[in-house]
Amino acid sequence: MDDNLETPFAAPKPDAPQEREEDEQSSGDEDQGPDWTKIPGLNVARPVIPKRGEKDFEPIAQGGSGLQRHVLDRSRAAMLEALKATRTISYKSVSHAIWYPELSRAHVTVARGIHFTTMGHSAARPAPVPEEDAKKMQKRLELLPEEALYLVERGAMYCWKPTDEPIHHTAHLDDMGGVPMMVQQAFAEMIGTEDLTLEKYQVYAYLKRLGYVVTRAKPPSSDYPVPPPFPSKARTSTSILARLYNAMASLLARLTRIFSPSFDWWRPIRCSRWLHHNMSNVSLYKSLRFLSSGHHVPLHIQRTPEKPPSQYEIFFHLYKPSTPFKKTAPPPPDFSVVVVNARTSPMPTISELTDLFGQLPELPPPAPRKRVSFAQQKLAAASAASSTPSQAKGPTSTEQSLRTPVTAWLWPPSCFGAAQKSSVQARPPNPFPSLKMGNKIVVIAAVDAGTISFFRFGQGVFTEWPMA
Repeated sequence: MDDNLETPFAAPKPDAPQEREEDEQSSGDEDQGPDWTKIPGLNVARPVIPKRGEKDFEPIAQGGSGLQRHVLDRSRAAMLEALKATRTISYKSVSHAIWYPELSRAHVTVARGIHFTTMGHSAARPAPVPEEDAKKMQKRLELLPEEALYLVERGAMYCWKPTDEPIHHTAHLDDMGGVPMMVQQAFAEMIGTEDLTLEKYQVYAYLKRLGYVVTRAKPPSSDYPVPPPFPSKARTSTSILARLYNAMASLLARLTRIFSPSFDWWRPIRCSRWLHHNMSNVSLYKSLRFLSSGHHVPLHIQRTPEKPPSQYEIFFHLYKPSTPFKKTAPPPPDFSVVVVNARTSPMPTISELTDLFGQLPELPPPAPRKRVSFAQQKLAAASAASSTPSQAKGPTSTEQSLRTPVTAWLWPPSCFGAAQKSSVQARPPNPFPSLKMGNKIVVIAAVDAGTISFFRFGQGVFTEWPMA
C-alpha cells in the first residue's frame, strides 16, 4: 500500500509498558525539539516542561508520507497554540513604577522582590506638595532605562506613563496616575535615552540573566553611586642612601655613554672579557634588548583633531555573583565591559586599546595553583618535623655567608666549566599565568544582530617576565 494514499488518523499505537517506562525516565537527546502536543493546557497552575525524545522519522526530499505530514502539522499547531498563551504573573509579586520621559527615569512606587538589592538608586526630587513647600526635596527609588526595561520585559514590573487624560478606575490600580505601558512601547521609549542602544541593552539583559551585577561605568547623574577610584601608584619614600645610589648610578651611566664608542646596530653584543662578566647567557640576551620596550614608552602616532570619538569606551562595570555588593557603596568592579556593534565597528586600534588600559588599574599576578597529593603532604610534614631540631643548632656563620657572593662575583662558575649546583634551589615562579592574563583586562562585547560575543583583551607583561 502506498504511504501517500494512507488515511491519516490520530490514534496512537499502544506501547509496551517497559518501553513506555524507559521513555519517561530518559530525556533523550538535548538537540531534539520538545513535543508540543504534550504541553498541558492553560488551566494547569504549574505546567511541566515536556520531555525530549527521538524523532519518529527523518526528513526526506519528497516531503514524507501523508501520516508524517499529519503528525508534523499537529505538532506545529500545538506549538503555535502554546506560544499564543497569555503570560500571567501574580499581583502580589509584581512591582510598579512610573516612567518619566523628561527625566529618562522610572520612579518605583511599589518595590517587591529581590531585584532591587542590586538595581536602582536613590535620587532627590521635589516633593509633590503645595507651592509654598515646593523647595522641599524627598528621596525616591529610581531606575535607569535598561533596568526598567529589563524588569518590564521579564514580567516583574508594571510600568506606567503619566497622562492628563481622564482614566477609568480599576481594581487594585487606583493609586496609579497614568496609563500602562506595553513591552513594545517600553522598548520604543526607553531605547535611545541616556546613551542606551539596543546592543547595550541586549548585553545588559544577557549578563543579568547569568546572575552578574551590572552597573554604569560613567554615572548618568550625581545621585548615581559609583565605586571608589582606582588606586594610583603611590611613590614609596626612599632613604637618603638609596637616593645617593641612584644619583651615582645615573652619573656613571652618563659618563659611560660619553667615553664609550658609539652603538653599532650590526654588532650589538660587546665582549669585554674583564672578569668574564658579560659572557653569561643573561648578559648576552640583555645586550640584545637594545630597543626600548614596555607600556611606559609613548606611542609615536599622530592623532588628527578631526577624527571622531572612539566607539570603544567602557560602558558597564561587572561584578561576579560571589562578589559582596552593596548598592549604596559598590566595590571596585571585577570586569569592565565595552559594547560595540559588530557590523559597524572595526577592530580596535593600538591607540584605542592604550586609552582603555589607561583607565584600568593594574591587577596582581594570579596566585600559583598548588597541586599537592596526599603522599606529598605527608612527606612535607615529616621533613618539616625532622628539620626543626637541626635549625635550632644555629645558622651558618656570617663570614661564610658574605664570602660566598663575593667569590661568585669575582670568579663566576662559568669561567671554570660546569656550574656548581646548590643543594637547595628555590623554584622560580611560573611566568605563563601572568603572561596569559596580563596586568590589565578589558572585555569587549560585540553584538552582531542579537548574537553577543565576548572578547577579552589583556595588557601583556613580557617586559616584566624576560625569558632569559
